[in-house]
Amino acid sequence: MGREGRLVVFEIIIWVLHASSIAAESPASTPQGQAQPREDIVSILTQGNSFNMFLHLMKSTQLINQLNSQLISIKSGGLTILAPDDGAFTELKPGFLNSLSDAKKLELVQFHVLPDLVTTTNFDTITNPVRTLAGNKPGKVQLDVISYGGTVNISTGPVNTTINGLIYTDSHLAVYRVAKVLIPSEFVAPTTKTNITATSTPLPAPSPSSASASASSSASSPAPATHLPKPPTPLPPTVISAAFPFTIPLFLCSLLPLLFLLLAY
Repeated sequence: MGREGRLVVFEIIIWVLHASSIAAESPASTPQGQAQPREDIVSILTQGNSFNMFLHLMKSTQLINQLNSQLISIKSGGLTILAPDDGAFTELKPGFLNSLSDAKKLELVQFHVLPDLVTTTNFDTITNPVRTLAGNKPGKVQLDVISYGGTVNISTGPVNTTINGLIYTDSHLAVYRVAKVLIPSEFVAPTTKTNITATSTPLPAPSPSSASASASSSASSPAPATHLPKPPTPLPPTVISAAFPFTIPLFLCSLLPLLFLLLAY
């Protein structure tokens, strides 16, 4: 092989190496019709570095698996998560979370998830009460959102708080930071109302057995004496009959002088 042939082979080798390096640097193309991969909720909250308690509840209730599966298969719409940070959980009453059953813990976490995608510009048009994954229970599990002047206020009844910032957003998921744990009103015992109701509740009617027992006891016990003024005691008939024989001799004695006079004449 001559000199010119060796140069041609060398140029071909250089061109192949260059083409392979370009192919290695270019990203792999996504097949047509396949959704672009997105971050899952665990990685989003972990990167936030202050949502350990909320993430623990989502994992222990298995809600995190349900939400991630829904995001993978979702075609339209999305989810909105209102995530309280660790500082919000420190404001809870001591022992509050431990007092909840597993079902109540799941309901509490579901109360922080909206089944619709709400962007930062959609809070002005949202309709109250806002639906959550905890279900529709007016007056018990109800969430109201009011947006005014760039501030978004959230009220559950027992809790009033605000959205403190956007953590993550894409075409199907929005995660916001809230300053307090959102507690449904049905989780709070109405102590004042209970006391008022207890004082105004009428006493129960006595049972038939107790009523008969009280009747028999009242019948066996003597009635209380009634003190009335005594009427004047009439003269006994025996006194009148005993005094009557003495009136006849007195009458006869008064006639004796007259009888003697008649006899004297």
